[in-house]
Amino acid sequence: MNLANKITILRILLIPFFIACILYYNESKDFLRFVALGIFAVATLTDAIDGGIARSRSQITDLGTILDPIADKLLIASAFISLSILKNIPDSLRMPAWAVLTVITRDIIIILGFAIIYFLKGTVVVKPSWLSKVTTFFQMLAILTILMIFKYNKFFIYPAVFFTILSGIDYIWRGSRQLNENTRSMTGTST
Repeated sequence: MNLANKITILRILLIPFFIACILYYNESKDFLRFVALGIFAVATLTDAIDGGIARSRSQITDLGTILDPIADKLLIASAFISLSILKNIPDSLRMPAWAVLTVITRDIIIILGFAIIYFLKGTVVVKPSWLSKVTTFFQMLAILTILMIFKYNKFFIYPAVFFTILSGIDYIWRGSRQLNENTRSMTGTST
């Protein structure tokens, strides 16, 4: 296992600690918000570091191409859910339910789409687009601004949701193209 994959696994291992800080947070234990912020910031940095290491050392692996998006989705989904369902957090720390619904729905659609393509085609080409990277950036930024109790965090939540919707549409479009290419090659027709 190479260094990039180890860093990705570290990001996955940080998730329970982040969730625990949020679960046990209350106004008398405000230090837990700072610990959660630190954990999430480190996890966010590992997302940039593992990709950079894999590309610079030519260590891009099949495991890494699967683990990295899973780590991102687990981290972001757990943060969005944790910051929306808890009762012991102030409104300034609460993620709006509509934002959580948008992010989770997109991720479910992507996972189902990959499963359908794999079932029908036997393989799935997973290539993150610039739009998916921008989406991940804004989602992580929205979480960080909530943890920092930034007064205008809505200005970061709205772009995160906007790009989440756009990237969801992009994934559906690209998945449809993969399926159509498979259908054309099987029938021997071209359009």
